[in-house]
Amino acid sequence: MTTIAIIGNPNSGKTTAFNRLTGASQRVGNWPGVTIEKKVGHIRHRGDLTLVDLPGVYSLSPYSPEEVITRDFLMQERPDAVINIIDASHVERSLYLTTQIIELGLPTVLVLNMMDDAAKAGLTIDRTKLAEALGCEIVETVALKNRGLDQIAAAVDRTLAAPAPRPVAYSDDFEHFLTAVTAALGDAVPAGQARWYALKTAEGDPAVRASVPSDRLEHAETLIKAYEKHADDDRLEIVANERYAAVGRLTETSVKAHETAGRSPSDKVDRVLTNKWAGIPVFIAVMGLVYYISITAVGGPLTDWVNDEFLGAWAVPGTREFLTAQGVDPTIIALLVDGIISGVGAVLGFLPEIIVLFILLTVLEECGYMSRVAFIMDRVFRHFGLSGKSFVPMIISTGCGVPGIMSSRTIESERDRRITAMTTTFMPCSAKLPIIAMIAGALFRNSALVALSAYLLGIVMILLSGIILQKFKGFSGRPAPFVMEMPVYHWPLLATVVHSTGQRSWAFVQKAGTFILLACVIIWFLSSFDSSMTLVDDINDSMLAAFGNAITWVFIPLGFGQEWEFTVATITGLLAKENVVGTFGTLFGLAEDDGQGLWATVAGLLNPVAGYAFLVFNLVCAPCFAAIGAMHRELGSWRDTGKAVLYQCTLAYAVALIIYQFGMLICYGTCGIGTVAAIITMVLLTYVVVAKDPFGSFRRQLGQPEAIA
Repeated sequence: MTTIAIIGNPNSGKTTAFNRLTGASQRVGNWPGVTIEKKVGHIRHRGDLTLVDLPGVYSLSPYSPEEVITRDFLMQERPDAVINIIDASHVERSLYLTTQIIELGLPTVLVLNMMDDAAKAGLTIDRTKLAEALGCEIVETVALKNRGLDQIAAAVDRTLAAPAPRPVAYSDDFEHFLTAVTAALGDAVPAGQARWYALKTAEGDPAVRASVPSDRLEHAETLIKAYEKHADDDRLEIVANERYAAVGRLTETSVKAHETAGRSPSDKVDRVLTNKWAGIPVFIAVMGLVYYISITAVGGPLTDWVNDEFLGAWAVPGTREFLTAQGVDPTIIALLVDGIISGVGAVLGFLPEIIVLFILLTVLEECGYMSRVAFIMDRVFRHFGLSGKSFVPMIISTGCGVPGIMSSRTIESERDRRITAMTTTFMPCSAKLPIIAMIAGALFRNSALVALSAYLLGIVMILLSGIILQKFKGFSGRPAPFVMEMPVYHWPLLATVVHSTGQRSWAFVQKAGTFILLACVIIWFLSSFDSSMTLVDDINDSMLAAFGNAITWVFIPLGFGQEWEFTVATITGLLAKENVVGTFGTLFGLAEDDGQGLWATVAGLLNPVAGYAFLVFNLVCAPCFAAIGAMHRELGSWRDTGKAVLYQCTLAYAVALIIYQFGMLICYGTCGIGTVAAIITMVLLTYVVVAKDPFGSFRRQLGQPEAIA
């Protein structure tokens, strides 16, 4: 079996090419020891060619988890060949990675992808000259349109039978230096990779240097320091400059730009979408439109039909009548109808809105807009102690918080990574969307502004946390530099949108059909029996009511503690956020026979201010148990995880308290001890945000060191 690695920069079309080449044969898992996805498959009609999709990287320097995986696979597994996918509209930038692959001595096929974008940009690539300079087979493709991909397998066959590609030549001075370092390393490194080891040793790669005997490394280090002094530059800069100069010479002879070529369509669009002043308002407007379509225009009517007609008027009463006619025990009927169908149905009733939202978000991601948003947000995030790289996990968290937390591993800075893992679940995920839709429908006439405000609230909470957390020891410091690929705008593939939406929606349905179903059964049982295990006629006499009434006082200052049902729903939401609506479905039911229903009942128990405070608390407080588990894996200890959960719950309580108390004062003129508590909370929160070292005096009293130098 021949193993081929497919590698390229992010957004070079590598994943699209892999999917097209392998079709349905691919297997998906995780790389050993990490949560980064691993894909393996066979090239169509060539069962002897196994294709391994490596994470997208810009270089083989081990600074991020993706780069470590890719570099280790190429060095240790030594695939039989490499398919290097290059964005043909950015050849010079892409060849920086190519030079490093070739230096590893691996047979390489160069795939110039996105040739249509290169033509639109006014570029002409002389494939013959480039192939001669690198000693590689070169194939031109447009992976999105399935053009040229059928030539790759034949190019791989020719490459396997040909000599290894030629490394690029650097300046004479640097080549003499490399020869000296190679001699210093001697036979301590693999013969076929001597040049690679010399370059990486000169660059200061810690993993490569650790594999070299100390005496050889000491000799090489003497040469490197002498060359640094000679070049009057840092070793990393020296190697990088030599690579870019060599790549520049390659592209100068093989890539020509038409004199008439102007700004590309993507550049023209970016003049508005990434504009310093217009970028953020446009982003808010785009997200407002997304939520208007998913909550109000399209998703709303579909959800209304599912809840009112399918579930409320047909499924719930129809099932009850059918089971009654069959002589089924009333307790079993109550379990099936009031517990399972009403509980799970209350969650699944919002599936139309979730599907529409997933479709729109996938379109924005696939067309290239979300990459621009990350760039735009970096300008804002840096003022709050965060990097724009934190925005990528935030976008992922709009689907599910678990992969959002795990994707924080791609952030190189440990400080930024830990803050992101602690805060990314403030973004509304698919599990929180039913809560948003329920409050918007019951109290705000299905307004899309409620959903938009929830999204913006998540961003504000993350920014606020960026300021607060950096005041603590272990989180101080400057955010990491932000570098991200800007893909060319393109129409998303229908198949990709359908596949991504289907995966996300099915994950939501699976959760409702398993964990939420179990939770609804437990909620029904606790709400139907008292402590003596006697079936109750009044739900207020149940075990669940007793539990809710015992702790409901905690939420009275937030406006939703007067009714124990909201306390219970909030507590069950800590297990899984879908449980909030599922609990209401079980307790309040979905049937419209008596003129009541889930939305009408909620509207009768809460005013809009209290309802919004309830929404805010459930959006900001600790995420579900699965997300807490993912947070533990990223933070490394249960102690730090506990602190993160405590921080989230405290912040949620403080923000919900301020919103409810000030909202009641403004809207209804209500003022009391809760208002005083809200004012004190606002003052304390402002002090923590504004003060340079708000915890310094407290630490000094305890004799602890300062958090901030």
